Amino acid sequence: MPTDTRDRILTATAELFRAGGYHGTSLKQVTVASGAPIGSVYHFFPGGKAELAEAVLASSGASYRALFELIADAAPDPVAAVTDFFDGAATVLEETGYLDACPIGTVALEVASSDERLRHATAAVFASWAEAIVTRLTAAGLDEATAGDLATTLIAGIEGVHAQPRRP
Repeated sequence: MPTDTRDRILTATAELFRAGGYHGTSLKQVTVASGAPIGSVYHFFPGGKAELAEAVLASSGASYRALFELIADAAPDPVAAVTDFFDGAATVLEETGYLDACPIGTVALEVASSDERLRHATAAVFASWAEAIVTRLTAAGLDEATAGDLATTLIAGIEGVHAQPRRP
């Protein structure tokens, strides 16, 4: 559990977004889950919930990118990297009863047509992920266009996996 107040707020909000999405998460819930007073939320995020959401998206997105890079760089080839990453996601989903949704995808689905600021924030995260994938695929010999198309497909796949309901 993060000890820094700002980090506690970000972590708690990401968890709340996973469970209830952007619109289903109130600042009151954030204060309770993080143990931080509302004044601290506004101290670190003076733009309120939208600024907090942007920071959560950037932070969570960077964490997932770093996880992918760690897994991909340890794999012997791109196929193993993708397999290992998807296997890891499947394990987490199974262990959490299919409740560990991606906070970026959850927010992206909610705000894609209603909040330009957060739409741009989610798009930036997905672009960052695509860049990490393209870098590794082109290093393995794929041309940039093919690598870009495959990156888009992989991101759609991993986000789609997280959007699926639990199977009986």
